[in-house]
Amino acid sequence: MIFLLMMAIPACAALALLVPKRRFLPDDASLGRFGILVSGATLLVGLSAVTAFDFSDASRAQLAVNRTWEPSIGLRFHLGVDGISLPLVVLTALLTFLCLLYTHRHPPAGGRLRLFTALLLVLEIGMLGTFVALDLILFFVFFEVVLIPMFAVILLWGGPGRRAAATKFILYTLLGSGLLLAGMLLIAVNAGTLDMTELARRHGAGVSHGVQVTGFLLMMLGFGVKAPMWPLHTWLPDAHTEAPTAGSVLLAGVLLKMGTYGLVRIAVPSAPDGARSCALALGLLAVIGIVYGALACLAQTDLKRMIAYSSVGHMGFVLLGIATLTPVGVNAALFGNIAHGLITGLLFFLAGSVKDRYGTGDLERIGGGMLGAAPRLASFLTFASVASLGLPGLAGFWGEMLALLGAYRPDAGLSRPAFVTFMAVGGLGAVLTAAYFLRLLSKITHGRPREGAAAVVAPSVYEYAAWVPLVALTLLVGVWPKTLLAVTSDPVRALFGGLG
Repeated sequence: MIFLLMMAIPACAALALLVPKRRFLPDDASLGRFGILVSGATLLVGLSAVTAFDFSDASRAQLAVNRTWEPSIGLRFHLGVDGISLPLVVLTALLTFLCLLYTHRHPPAGGRLRLFTALLLVLEIGMLGTFVALDLILFFVFFEVVLIPMFAVILLWGGPGRRAAATKFILYTLLGSGLLLAGMLLIAVNAGTLDMTELARRHGAGVSHGVQVTGFLLMMLGFGVKAPMWPLHTWLPDAHTEAPTAGSVLLAGVLLKMGTYGLVRIAVPSAPDGARSCALALGLLAVIGIVYGALACLAQTDLKRMIAYSSVGHMGFVLLGIATLTPVGVNAALFGNIAHGLITGLLFFLAGSVKDRYGTGDLERIGGGMLGAAPRLASFLTFASVASLGLPGLAGFWGEMLALLGAYRPDAGLSRPAFVTFMAVGGLGAVLTAAYFLRLLSKITHGRPREGAAAVVAPSVYEYAAWVPLVALTLLVGVWPKTLLAVTSDPVRALFGGLG
């Protein structure tokens, strides 16, 4: 019942925001406090799930709700979490809370804060539901729920190019959803069940090799759009660049994880023969994305666009880990998901704060000297940058290092020379990642402020409140990686059975 309550809180709050303004929350200040209260309550319920979770049996779906939905076609309202999904549930609730906390003092341009708050709460429902659903159709419903709120957030509160960015976002994701639904139904019909736990337990038994290959390929492409996997990533830079700060944080911190989570939760365990057949292609596309994302970052002059392209590279490491089909690689992917959510969420919060103060995200117009003009803002930006480039001791290091280690020893059925080559190319991508983040810092934090630059306003309490938890968790997970690895290791071994 915990997860029903966790989704009911934002659902009821979003409905309450339909009440006319003169009767309920008549001003933006009370509306902001309401959003903080609702998302905070949702986060507390998520943390209660952590305390109720039996970590000694992390491979079992716990805190489950399993009710008949439509018996004639075998649909069930089945919710639950294991060690794979629990960290993502907490990350989703945390980032939504921090976004509404940040928005209370730093609302998006364009007004209509009531609608904006309601859309973020509906978005939270879809994101949480995706990570707790254990029925394929229910998973797909929640997976689709996020599309319209995010489309509206970009379209209504985005930058000058918001219409084109929102249109590209919805077209790409709807195309991916069509491929995804076809692949899932193909596997489900042949397996005779829609239950995700049962599909994982069978490991493809009863489904022919050809059906598994076709089904996995369709799901790989469908989830790859959301991941984002090269070359299906082209919607992402525009969406990130034009979205308001809260939209960018949730898009990078959670929505991208829905694609890689779907590969781990559904595609690989339900179609293991298809996974082996497509693993080489998935690994190749992953390392192309790593290098392409890094090179694209070196060419960017806009801060948000650079961070967006960095996501293509970082999620490439996650996809490479999945492609190895080993416990080490898949644990790396799950670790990388959380690390990227924390670090890139922080980067987009900071990018929003930089744009608020300088009136632009253009690196040339911002100029240098931020350490002198705004030392606290520059210090947080430096921390987030070195965390994202994979500095040992911070969260970003472990996901990338373990993904490369998994590529060195892939599943026995895969080509080791090919994956060792992928490892070498991925290592080059890691070097390029350091290059573009160091370039960023040299451009805007070091040197002298440009002549005639106005004084920079110090960060607000609400900005610190959004940044500090992400900094603390990045340090915690980086210094003590067992925090995550101890939770995901057993369910990964159970979920992938004979793989690896």
